[in-house]
Amino acid sequence: MISYNPKSWLALIFHLTKSDTISILWRELVFIFVFTMGVALAEDLFFPKAMVLEKLFSIYSILGFVISLLLAFRTNTAYDRWWEGRKNWGQLVNDSRNLAVKLTSLDLSTEDNHFFGRHIGNFALCIKEHLRAGTNYDILDITPEERTFLEGLDHVPSGIVELMYCRLNKLKKAGVVSEEDLIRLDRNLNGFLDCVGACERIKNTPIPYSYSMFFKKFIFSYVITLPFAFVVNFGYWSAIIATFIFYVFVSIEVLAEEIEDPFGTDDNDLPTDEMAQRIQGIVRTILDRV
Repeated sequence: MISYNPKSWLALIFHLTKSDTISILWRELVFIFVFTMGVALAEDLFFPKAMVLEKLFSIYSILGFVISLLLAFRTNTAYDRWWEGRKNWGQLVNDSRNLAVKLTSLDLSTEDNHFFGRHIGNFALCIKEHLRAGTNYDILDITPEERTFLEGLDHVPSGIVELMYCRLNKLKKAGVVSEEDLIRLDRNLNGFLDCVGACERIKNTPIPYSYSMFFKKFIFSYVITLPFAFVVNFGYWSAIIATFIFYVFVSIEVLAEEIEDPFGTDDNDLPTDEMAQRIQGIVRTILDRV
């Protein structure tokens, strides 16, 4: 995710990144410009009095308004998914910190504190990779025995929570942790699994295919025929107007596609790398001082 100063207008306007839609759509923009110039030239040379085209202008004005409403709904839907992902990660930060603080109130050994510090941080790192291409065991702070256990599982985040539950049960049998302590800690450990489940729901439930294809076909049909409605009124200036309209409409769709899956590595995705490292640092700071 890109960090920026929203008050620096000029810097934002003239600073291009790989996620900027101009960088993504420049070929299509050139095509629309050249195509519209060709339509304007053909109209000027062969159909200078094609008055029927002039009637299309009002129709395309109405269609443009309809597309604007649809794109607003499309963007809101995508942003809701992005924001829900951010809320889930925010809750993960809270549960991780709360669990670490609760553990400090128990009479645990240094080894036990180190164990829970490792695996609370491991869970954040694991879920971050789990929502992308899969778990990267090399970034986890685990023993060879723990790695062997986790590699035999289909769902690694649940395995890390299972390791913590097993350790708590051993401490309960040893009399170090009471039943009341387990109940208090269970709330936060369940929050870990709730977080990964909510994020998986966002990840594994894309926008319906027919819904997405309708937008793309509607926008394409509108933009590719737009020059025929504009050339009578604007002549060769239609090339600039049609290209700009294409840029605005298609950019909104491209941005919506990018943020509807917020757990990747695109510039507008959630900063899960930084948040996972922050959780790891916070938890170890809390538990290492005990």
